[in-house]
Amino acid sequence: MVKMLQCLVVLVSLVVSVHGLDNGLALTPPMGWMSWERFRCNIDCKNQPNDCIGEKLFMDMADRMVEDGFKDAGYEYVNIDDCWASKERDSAGKLQADPDRFPSGIKKLADYVHSRGLKLGIYNDFGTKTCGGYPGSLGHLEVDAKTFAEWGVDMLKMDGCYADVKTMPQGYPNMTKALNATGRPILFSCSWPDYERASKIQPDYKLIAKNCNIWRNYIDIQDSWDSVLKIIDYYAQEQDTLAAVSAPGSFNDPDMLIIGDFSLSVEQAKAQMAMWSILAAPMLMSNDLRTISPEFREILLNKEVIQINQDPSGKMGKRVMQTQSHMEVWTRELSSNALAAVIFSRSQSAPAIFETTLENLKFPTTSKGYSVFDVTDNKPLGNYALNETLSFIVNPSGAVMFKATPIA
Repeated sequence: MVKMLQCLVVLVSLVVSVHGLDNGLALTPPMGWMSWERFRCNIDCKNQPNDCIGEKLFMDMADRMVEDGFKDAGYEYVNIDDCWASKERDSAGKLQADPDRFPSGIKKLADYVHSRGLKLGIYNDFGTKTCGGYPGSLGHLEVDAKTFAEWGVDMLKMDGCYADVKTMPQGYPNMTKALNATGRPILFSCSWPDYERASKIQPDYKLIAKNCNIWRNYIDIQDSWDSVLKIIDYYAQEQDTLAAVSAPGSFNDPDMLIIGDFSLSVEQAKAQMAMWSILAAPMLMSNDLRTISPEFREILLNKEVIQINQDPSGKMGKRVMQTQSHMEVWTRELSSNALAAVIFSRSQSAPAIFETTLENLKFPTTSKGYSVFDVTDNKPLGNYALNETLSFIVNPSGAVMFKATPIA
């Protein structure tokens, strides 16, 4: 009888490991850099050798992440997006990098990134082709997973172009199994729910969270403030559903940080950073770290904002207030009974005074109140009882973020 029970336990554990993600990764939202939004599918290395999707670009970004303080701040993944591959698989049916743009191969690039104390991410697609027209993984899931593991890849983004969306609830978990089978911990980023949403299919987020470390829910971010606002609106609309599955090892992904690109003002950049932090979102920059302005670098390196994003509770924040003056407040529960809040302005007119109390924001009652810290400007604001008024000046299209810790 005991032997039968032992066999049953082993069988159950095998079923769990086969049918769910088993890598121990993304206990906090992953941080790093990704090529897509800034560099897209630029394969013109002859005329744009510094900006094309080739090994030099990713080596340059790895160098900048180390030498300019990003690695020390927690950014660790250097992610290749679409258009890295050769148009044909090799004679053994394996994916291969474009030989002109990646002459050393992905394994050598991974070795270089690892030598800098960072991790390498790569891209593939669940369908017959990637969105850029390169070979997809349909029918090749196992061999592609093994290939990525052999190369030393640490993160995989799996897109969903040229695929039957109805097969994704079976197909993406099949890739999860294939990744688990390699024995290499590879963070798995899925685009699965975004394609279901676009096809008017309700995503099964419990199944998604079981099989993916992070997942895209909504449209690709573009280099515009309007794009940022649309994503924030979607997260507000779906916040109860999305917050329910945000936890260590599984996070909603509103897409890349575009801070330091061409469109966002300094205030808008602060707002995106604060909102992605309150959402417990992956912090994956897509910019040119070689030329980024100091003020944008400073925003991305704000350790207090990063600390909130990386809070071990893994809880996603929610919108708790909207005002007629185009202000809204989002709050997030943190570990050790602390809370964070973002006061976010959609106004485009002038700086405005925003006053509230912690009680109005539904902070839990404490006997001694809270110690409040301005995270945006890195300064203590003092101790406040629940019913004491907090006053902030919020710039147009900007945000103020603060953390409140119960006084012991």
